[in-house]
Amino acid sequence: MKSMRAEHIIVGFASFLLSVAACGQEPLPQQRVAAKETQTPPSTVGRAPDAERTSRPPAIAQIFEQPGVLTPRGAFTIEPSVQYSYASSNRVTLVGYTVIPAILIGLIDIKSVNRNTLVAALTMRYGVTNRFELETKVPFVYRNDTVVSRSIGTGSNQDTISNTIGKGLGDIEFTARFQMNAGGAETPYYIGSLRVKTRSGKSPFDVKLDDNNVQQSLPTGSGFYGIQPGLTVIFPSDPAVFFGGVSYQVNLWRGGADLGAKFGSINPGDIIDINFGMGLALNEKASFSLGYDHNVIGKDTINGNARPDATITQLASLLLGYSYRFSNNRSFNLALAAGLTQDSPDMQLTLRWPFTF
Repeated sequence: MKSMRAEHIIVGFASFLLSVAACGQEPLPQQRVAAKETQTPPSTVGRAPDAERTSRPPAIAQIFEQPGVLTPRGAFTIEPSVQYSYASSNRVTLVGYTVIPAILIGLIDIKSVNRNTLVAALTMRYGVTNRFELETKVPFVYRNDTVVSRSIGTGSNQDTISNTIGKGLGDIEFTARFQMNAGGAETPYYIGSLRVKTRSGKSPFDVKLDDNNVQQSLPTGSGFYGIQPGLTVIFPSDPAVFFGGVSYQVNLWRGGADLGAKFGSINPGDIIDINFGMGLALNEKASFSLGYDHNVIGKDTINGNARPDATITQLASLLLGYSYRFSNNRSFNLALAAGLTQDSPDMQLTLRWPFTF
């Protein structure tokens, strides 16, 4: 009995020594693989910016005709738009002479002109590359001019009202835009453009006149081809985006057999356009823009000579814009322009709905 107890004690003590020795040994290869598989991989915080996104200008609410962000490569954008503008002017013509400043001998012709213009356009853009896009714009124009006049010198006791309407296809435009550099958080983006305006709309020279040389309808186009190179600069400065641009439109002259001897050779004045503004993102979907646009229209010439009554026209407008993005491919844009000079439209409201496929 005593020998059996001794054997049990010896076996137990040997097992204890083996277990202690095993604790100091390295785990088997199978055990090391299992340990590695059970370890939790390190988590990544944040996301590296996409190189393509960082090379594109930030999206802003569009208030000028020139959009800020180009269409991505292979994408196709359709942009229906509606633009309404209203302009009014009062003109007083004195035909006669004054004896003293308070007495006029002759006629006083007073006219009030109200112009309403509605332009529905379909704009299509295609991204050839991420930095180059082509655009086509097809406008449809409806115009309504109301003239209220009264010749006080003839003793008239009522106003004379004339209403003239013009509607149809406007001047189709073709534009190419190219982003010159990659830009960045503190580097401006430079976008060059070249726009060609046709004379597909009804020309002022094609409008019929009555016996008093008054237009029976209104033109829907300018009647001249135009070429307009331009440059747009976009500078992101968180949280705002500053942008501006300059362009020069050359209107090609017409004459000879094209217009006939009645009109001669006509060269309309060229147009210089300067604009600038600031955009601010309200949240991930909404943005707001404020800008200023100024156009200088040169004098037109007939047969190489400036008209005696020709003047340089100044058009200036203050613009407000709001944009809301419903998804990555669909958004809504609203722009309001208020005229600051006498020749500018009193107000202009533009709605745009771009869809990208």
